[in-house]
Amino acid sequence: MWPYACQFVEKLFRETIEPAVKGVNSHLSTFTFTKIDLGDKPLRVNGVKVYTENVDKRQIIMDLQISFAANTEIDVDIKRYYCKAGIKSIQLHGVLRVVLEPLLGEMPLVGALSLFFLKKPLVDISWTGLTNILDIPVLRIHFLEAQDLEGKDTYLGGLIKGKSDPYGVLQVGTQLFQTKTIKECLNPKWNEVFEALVYEHSGQHLEIELFDEDPDKDDFLGSLMIDLTELHKEQKVDEWFDLEEASSGKLHLRLEWLSLHSDTEKLDQALRSIRTNDSLSAALLVVYLDSARNLPVSSAALCSYPVRYKTCEPLWEEAFTFLVNNPRTQELQVEVRDAKHKCSLGGARVPLVDLLVEKDLTLTQQFPLSNSGPSSTLKLKMALRVSILYLEKETTSGLPSSVQIRRTSQCVSSPTPQPQPTASTSSTSNCTNHSHSVRTAPSPCSPSPTTPCAAPQGQRGSAGSPVRLAEAGRSSSGSALGGLTRQQQNHRDSTHSLASDTSLPSATLELQHRLTQLQNGSSQVQYPLGEVQLTIRHSSHRNKLIVVVHACRNLIAMGKDGADPYIRLYLLPDKSRGGRRKTSTVRKNQNPIYDQSFEFIVSAVELNRRSLDVAVKNGGGLLSKNKGLLGKVQTHTHTHTHTLIHTHIHSHIFLFSLSLSVFLP
Repeated sequence: MWPYACQFVEKLFRETIEPAVKGVNSHLSTFTFTKIDLGDKPLRVNGVKVYTENVDKRQIIMDLQISFAANTEIDVDIKRYYCKAGIKSIQLHGVLRVVLEPLLGEMPLVGALSLFFLKKPLVDISWTGLTNILDIPVLRIHFLEAQDLEGKDTYLGGLIKGKSDPYGVLQVGTQLFQTKTIKECLNPKWNEVFEALVYEHSGQHLEIELFDEDPDKDDFLGSLMIDLTELHKEQKVDEWFDLEEASSGKLHLRLEWLSLHSDTEKLDQALRSIRTNDSLSAALLVVYLDSARNLPVSSAALCSYPVRYKTCEPLWEEAFTFLVNNPRTQELQVEVRDAKHKCSLGGARVPLVDLLVEKDLTLTQQFPLSNSGPSSTLKLKMALRVSILYLEKETTSGLPSSVQIRRTSQCVSSPTPQPQPTASTSSTSNCTNHSHSVRTAPSPCSPSPTTPCAAPQGQRGSAGSPVRLAEAGRSSSGSALGGLTRQQQNHRDSTHSLASDTSLPSATLELQHRLTQLQNGSSQVQYPLGEVQLTIRHSSHRNKLIVVVHACRNLIAMGKDGADPYIRLYLLPDKSRGGRRKTSTVRKNQNPIYDQSFEFIVSAVELNRRSLDVAVKNGGGLLSKNKGLLGKVQTHTHTHTHTLIHTHIHSHIFLFSLSLSVFLP
């Protein structure tokens, strides 16, 4: 049966997927699948579990323990750009839920078949070829200067307040940069430039934090977050940014979004733009190291290690990227070494100027190795792309840009709050473990006191860089909660719990009190059950709906310790467990910050027929009696694409005890 399944998959790829990819963008008009082979090892089912209890008689539910580890080969080719990529192996392990319902009394006996994974399966894919070369922009960050920073150094036991020794830490994805330290200065000037590769700008941020360098522990001076999606739209930004989580201070940045081109005529333009700084790059070089052939083997290696694995024709199939200052004067040096014996097996030098005369700046060739065997060669594929700043129109307005993400809401009419002692709760473990940091900050716009979020002081790791930016559980709001137009819903959802309709008395009284105030018009709170902040956008290229859950505020307390809220998402009408998305739980916080991104596979055509179901629930332990629904809302995805929305949580609260035999909605 497996060969017929392979034929079906190949037909699906060539007749459905390939035309769809070609129609996405004109650059992909020459996209083709050159090879589709799922391998000779079929999908294995290691176990089957059929549910017989608590199941409707008109349905069949099974769990399949599946395992797929095959020498799959899927190759694609974009002939217009001489770009080849593919998959050489796939491994997939997980539990697949199969639901057959409803059962019918006539053929085909089953009305529908549903397949989904109960948990995220273990997937390991080995990629080959040059990938993403057409869409790897370069972000150039000019870290210029700062003003009015806080003075953290003190003398005589704190009686005399001095200055600070500021330095900055920048992070884009996994790339981390650190500036030099300016001694005893509150208005430092760095004038440093950093360049980072942005593999996916959607949902990514440029995070900047300033610290005061001290011998024991560095003090936190403020932070800043830049939305790369907005920066991609503006291409270039040069302005002063106010520091967040600090009483004073601002930072001057110049940000440039460099696009990649294969036109050699643009190289002179790129070189002119960096002529005053030799550390900047004018091009991006992608090297695909394929394989080597006929490498020499020393006799000493054979005698010393007779049982170790040896090969004279290694296959790497790995890609590397380099930022190049001047392709006309630089060259690529490759050396093949024996890792066991720490000796060289040969090397090759490739002047980058040779790529400038090749078509589309791409070269695939077998290069002879020097100081090696007589017929030793190294196969490389190289592609060069010129990085230049492209502006559709010059920005002449003096208004500030929208690239900065505000973590706290600000009201112009509200009086400036007096500085108060801040408290921080942080839990930090080793660099390899998950760490979490909870911050609170005062919100002058809030009509009722809220728990403030304070920034913990920066700490240095073993490598000398602060742990603050590198920690995995970093919490920061995607944008301000206040000051934007809110969308009110005119209907209420009355979905009850499957387990019980009993509610916690204190929470019920608070809910009734808020609803009464709302109906009488005596409450100053605009939304009695709280607010949830989302960013919803659709990627037509990837056929995915991206939902970013930023934060909630003014949620109802479930007890004396507040609430343990988390957010559950469904893209209706799919309410299967595989279609559910859930954030982490924030303990004892009625104003939680999540900043978590979720994706749903949905095409632009189906988007008009789908709606997003958002429920804010209270977590807790397994036997907690305070679990329940804090609020719920539905929003149509096609009306809010690419829009930041504030949604009113309008549903009633239903709290109940958790039963192990009940799946919560």
